[in-house]
This record gives sequence, C-alpha cells and structure tokens, in this order.
Amino acid sequence: MAPTRIAVFGQAAFGRDVLLGLLDAHHEIVAVHVPPSRGRPDPLAEEAESRGLPVLRHRHYRRGGQAIPERVQEYLRAGAELNVMPFTTVILPPEIVAAPRLGSLCFHPSLLPRYRGGAAIAWQIMLGETETGVSVFRPDEGVDTGAVVVQRGGVRIEPADSAGSLYFQKLYPLGVEAMLEAVRLVTQGAARPEPQDESQASFQGLVTDEVARLDWSRPAPELDRWIRGCDPQPGAHAVWKGERVRLYEGRLLPGETSAPPGSILALENGRLLVSARGGRLAVGKVRIGDGPKLPAAEAGISPGDRLA
Repeated sequence: MAPTRIAVFGQAAFGRDVLLGLLDAHHEIVAVHVPPSRGRPDPLAEEAESRGLPVLRHRHYRRGGQAIPERVQEYLRAGAELNVMPFTTVILPPEIVAAPRLGSLCFHPSLLPRYRGGAAIAWQIMLGETETGVSVFRPDEGVDTGAVVVQRGGVRIEPADSAGSLYFQKLYPLGVEAMLEAVRLVTQGAARPEPQDESQASFQGLVTDEVARLDWSRPAPELDRWIRGCDPQPGAHAVWKGERVRLYEGRLLPGETSAPPGSILALENGRLLVSARGGRLAVGKVRIGDGPKLPAAEAGISPGDRLA
C-alpha cells in the first residue's frame, strides 16, 4: 500500500509523538501546522524541522467566521489525503477539514459525547468523574460533535489525580495509541465512524480564573476536586493578605475541624493544612501573585493565617 499523504495540525509533545508514529508507519507528511512561537520551542515544530518537513505557523485560518483564502490555498497546494489533528487549538474552516479524500481525524481527552469543549480533563476531575478515556473523531462544524472513529475507556481517575497527572500519565499515551489506530483504520478503509448520541452529550467551557476561584462555602471534597482539576492551569486560587494565591498538589484529608474554612491549621510534612467544610485540604505548592510556584513550606503562609 502506498503511503498516505498527511497534514498534521497540532503542537506540544503529544503532537510530536503522533508525528513520530505516523513516520514509523511510513506515511508521507506533507505539512505540519503549528501555532506561532510564543518564546519556547514547540516539540512538534522542532521535530518536524529537524526532519526537514514543511512547518507552517499560523494563528488563524478564519477571519470574521470565514476561511482565509490564502490559508486554504496554501493548505491545498500540499495535496494532503488526510488531516491528523493531535492537540490542535485552532479552529479550521470546512474548506480544510473536509478537503482531503480521507477526511480529518481529531483527538479529544474524554469519552465523547460527554465533556465536549477545550477543558475536558479539568472538568472531569472538578465534577467528580471516576472514569474517563479518549476519543478520536471526525471533526465537523460543531464543537467535538463529529462521528467517533476510535474510543478507549477504562481509565480510572484516582483521588490524587490532578489534570496534569491524569493527562500526562494516563490519557497521553492512550491518546497517541488511539490516534495512530484511527489513522490505520481510515487508511486501510476499515473505519466505521459512529455518530455521537446527543442525548448523552455535555459541554463545558474553558476553566477561566473566574471559574478557578475557590468558594470556601463549598464542601471540602468539592474544593479538593477544584484544586486538582485546575492543576497545573490556571491554578485554583484564593486571597491571602490581599494577594491572589494559587494552590497546587492538593489532597483531601479525613477529619473535621472547628476552624473557619480557609484557615491554615498547620504545616505538616511540607504541606499546608487548610480547614474546609467537612474535611481538611493539604496543599503542596503555592504561587503568590505573579511570583514563581513555591513549595508550601517556603511561601511564608503560616498557621493562623486564613485564605479568603
């Protein structure tokens, strides 16, 4: 079988590892689309450039809701037969998504149709899910609404999982496998996309700073999920001595306390112990204002202080 001509739209280490898998499968990469540089090297862009692959850096492919003609023409000139979208954050117009003869494949870190949207991992933790997985789907004009080509579940969300650990330790490797499996099925003509069940669909928006604000009237288990779901970005936050303080490496501890919620109870094993309704929270790292992320023991927050 002749190699398939593939355009990759993505970024980061996840995109790089999908690219490496495509190359190992002897596909021809005709273009790698990555966001413009933001000061730090992008692993996908670096890998593509090191191999002499065409790298295109565009922030937008639409303008005023319409496709940008020069972006579409540039894309079409490469002659892709399939678009592969690992970790893409750009909104592509249908003139690109539907152009290849084999269509497009996009990764999503949830069991679609549940948890559509750009912050699926965070919301699954924040809303108390205990199991998750990954989906590879055919993108359409909706947000994560297209037919599913490959879905892998059975991933346990443990009580200590943060958004970072859930992604990097569990969903990342599973997602790379699922993407490459979807490409194999599509290129061999064996894919059987399944429409999503709209009766089971849910959509959650981005986790903004407004969403990440801790509400100390909420019960301890919910605050624990908020801290873990917002770790590493944007960081669940409260106010300490007039400054915003973001909390990381959270854990829920048993045992109630009579101290007002948000009170710093102790510094124990390098972690701040914070009172909450119905339990205690242990926090391993904090970030005060625009400063660096610090071990909790070095942040200057002391027993008797209170987070508002």
